[in-house]
Amino acid sequence: MVSNIETADPSAIVSGNERVLRARLADAKFFFDQDRKRTLESRLPKLESVVYHNKLGTQADRSARVGTVAANIAGKLGADRALASRATKLSKADLVTDMVGEFPELQGLMGRYYAEHDGEHPEVSAAIEQHYWPRFAGDALPAGPVAQSVALADKLDTLVGIRGIGLIPTGDKDPFGLRRHALGVLRILLDGRLPLELPEILRLAAEQFPAGAIAPDTAQGVYLFMLERLRQMLRDAGAAPNDVEAVLADNPARIDLVSPRLKAVQAFAALPEAAALSAANKRIVNILRKSGDEAAPAVDRGRLADGAEHDLYLAFQKLAPRVETDFANGNFTGALRALATAKPVVDRYFDRVMVMVDDPAIRANRLALLRSVAATMNRVADISKLAQ
Repeated sequence: MVSNIETADPSAIVSGNERVLRARLADAKFFFDQDRKRTLESRLPKLESVVYHNKLGTQADRSARVGTVAANIAGKLGADRALASRATKLSKADLVTDMVGEFPELQGLMGRYYAEHDGEHPEVSAAIEQHYWPRFAGDALPAGPVAQSVALADKLDTLVGIRGIGLIPTGDKDPFGLRRHALGVLRILLDGRLPLELPEILRLAAEQFPAGAIAPDTAQGVYLFMLERLRQMLRDAGAAPNDVEAVLADNPARIDLVSPRLKAVQAFAALPEAAALSAANKRIVNILRKSGDEAAPAVDRGRLADGAEHDLYLAFQKLAPRVETDFANGNFTGALRALATAKPVVDRYFDRVMVMVDDPAIRANRLALLRSVAATMNRVADISKLAQ
């Protein structure tokens, strides 16, 4: 207790606070004892009359949507779909208990206690509490695939639903905590290393709403909104802006791969060949962008000039499978380091070959070659973003 009164005898202050606290604890014990006389499942019908949002239905409607998404995610993670569905079904039941009605900050926590009292599966009880996690920056993350599935589904439903009816955060106003929910999803995917494609699970969440309830482009809008949050999260963690842009340039679907890809980019940027290769890649990207659709569908080896152009083609024919294998195996650092071996042949090509020649067939063939080179160079990240 803290009292802003200086007194030689604090006994009256102590007894006054004890009286208030004793009454509150007595209330809590009464609510706790009363609540345990009924199971969480028996309370579910009351959720049908609790409005979540007047445009998005009741808490019962929301639980049904979240349950479908949670079961789907659980399946992708190799978890028990039935447990995820059960946890979702009961996850909001404590909202209509006396205890949470009096002490709203205990939502989730009381749900876990009551689920344990009802004899629910331990993973179900844990998920009921942890589906709210993380509640703030630095908070604990849900542990285990069932809790992770329910937490992700719950947050995705909020993000898609609230944004889908046009309630987009502006400035410092974010009454529905969409930024917090976005960061929560990103942290669960990143720190949990969950092999989920974010656009896919966002589309799944959007599909659970009735036709016309949310804007048709909501899933894509939420995805781009979350990429912005991810961009800022990585920068706040100390990553250089250029490194972050290199990794996020291709709008990655697998958020769990962002951190290892970022570490690979940072290792590549430290190589002596990195600056020259990044500059060359930026030049290639600019040429391809300005050329529009001029590039041939595929490289015609017969049209390649002997010397630097032919050497570039052969070098990347050999390099591409190695980069692709490293990428598929998650060896992103190895894939980028392999590019360092191509620096001499890339430098020689730009020293000796004119890409935009007058002959349209040769020009189209050279553009096709550069397109294939860029695809290999940018397999892990857009290294043109590293060029100063």
